Amino acid sequence: MVFNAPVDGIGDASVVILGRRHASDYETEPDFIECVGDHIAARDKAITVVSELDFINALYPWFEPRTAPLYPEDLEKLMQQAPVAQRLAEMRTQYMIWIDGSTIRTDSAGSMTCGIGPGGAGCFGFGTWGNDSDYEATIWDFTNRAEVGRINATASGQSYMPAVVVPIPIIAPVQGTACDSVGDQLLKFLSSEH
Repeated sequence: MVFNAPVDGIGDASVVILGRRHASDYETEPDFIECVGDHIAARDKAITVVSELDFINALYPWFEPRTAPLYPEDLEKLMQQAPVAQRLAEMRTQYMIWIDGSTIRTDSAGSMTCGIGPGGAGCFGFGTWGNDSDYEATIWDFTNRAEVGRINATASGQSYMPAVVVPIPIIAPVQGTACDSVGDQLLKFLSSEH
């Protein structure tokens, strides 16, 4: 869903991508957030992506999991804090993208045994497991203090590990596929080249 897309990309402003970490049962993986940021920066050199850690450290404690704004309406109160408004102006941050979701292992089957003997060591067996990724990105505009878009990406895959002497994992790139999908959708929103 896009409510208010930029006409010519984001120009000389910057964007920050943050992971939601408010849920008690999971947190959005930091490496996924970094992957999406790298995907956007690599495909459009004009977009400045502020690192999640740098942003959180620069605006400590306002974007810690327990104090970060949950809704766009909270931005108005946050911007009334002089240090927050000043740092955001210095960083030229126009958009903030919250990514919520995780990759989970869904099912596993098979067995594997390994042993060491006088002739050497080895393993025998076969294992399989599934992974599901589900991520939602919410785009907030600091200028208008509003949510301007929302995208979603899901991916699933089956990984295998056959073992005859040496286990050979064949891993499905589920999280990487979801990262590319989220990154491509965000580029359509942010980039003037798409």
